[in-house]
Amino acid sequence: MDVAAAKALGAGIAVIALFGVGLGIGNIFSSLITSVARNPGARDAVFPIGILGFALTEAVALFALLIAFLILFA
Repeated sequence: MDVAAAKALGAGIAVIALFGVGLGIGNIFSSLITSVARNPGARDAVFPIGILGFALTEAVALFALLIAFLILFA
């Protein structure tokens, strides 16, 4: 196997984590919308927790992209 092909394959495997990140972000915001729709008074308590969950989930996506780019270009 060529080195370039192995790098491309490794980067592709590293990017598989983005599928889970997309599912996680969708789950976070669907739960946030559902909870605010059921109890609008709880918006001030629920919204910051949803944004924190989004930020932490998005950090996983950035780490996965970082690893993929390190595999490709290092």
